[in-house]
Parts: sequence; structure tokens; C-alpha cells
Amino acid sequence: MKSDIQGYKHGYLKSALSLKCPRCRTGYMFKTKSSYNLRHFMKMYEKCPLCSQQMEIEIGFYYGTSYVSYALSIAISVATFIAWWLLIGISAHDNRVFWWMGINIVLLILLQPYLMRLSRTLWLSIFASYNPDWRLENAEEPERIVAEEMNNW
Repeated sequence: MKSDIQGYKHGYLKSALSLKCPRCRTGYMFKTKSSYNLRHFMKMYEKCPLCSQQMEIEIGFYYGTSYVSYALSIAISVATFIAWWLLIGISAHDNRVFWWMGINIVLLILLQPYLMRLSRTLWLSIFASYNPDWRLENAEEPERIVAEEMNNW
């Protein structure tokens, strides 16, 4: 189970959180490594630099990431609410719940660039599965892509 590049095989969760290609789990999907380079943080490679996995399978492919991003935001909100409830407590007699809401809103705003990139990584991983033999097999070319229509929305 050793990989030639990193010395070990990446697991799904680690490669997804590292924003790596779901097919080879080693190539980066985004051109900039920082999620907080707000001018270029969503620029993606057309194909994975290592395994040539097409990043945009069809026109409008990433519209579904809004559902993934929403689910991630809800999961973070629930986790922070439970942590707040266990550590500080929730009371109807003071403003603790409003403090949680304010802190949660700030946290979600600060995490939004990373969550947007993570949702693209997770969305692509639904449609492009891991291939341990990615060096030997070519990536599948999507059949519904029309190059002239790319980025026309």
C-alpha cells in the first residue's frame, strides 16, 4: 500500500481535507494552495496535474456544491452549538445563545473560502472515484463536455 510520491497511500478523508484530486489522491485540484488568497482561491486546474482527471466533468458541474457547502455549514453549526452547550451552557435568562450565534456566524464567514473548496473536492469525489492504478490507466474523458460552452454562465 505504498505510494511512490509521498511514501504512503492517502486515505479518502485526508486527501479530501487536503483538497486533492479524488482519482489519484495526490495531485492538487486548485492552482493556489491557500484558501485565503481571495483573488485566486477558486481557480482550478482543467485536469489534475498528475493523473489527468478532468476537473469539470460537464457544464455547470459544480452547481451541486451549494448543497454540500450547506451541509458542511450545518454540521459545523451543530458541532459548535453542542460544544457551546456542554462547555458554557444555554440559558433562557441571559444572552449566551446570542453569543454563540455571533461567534458561529464569524466562524462560518472565516471558514467559507475553505468550505467552498472542500465542497468542490467532495462533489467531484462523488463522480470520480479513487483508482489505485491511476499511473497505468488513463482518466476517462467526459462525453458531455462542450469546450465552446465552458465558463459561459
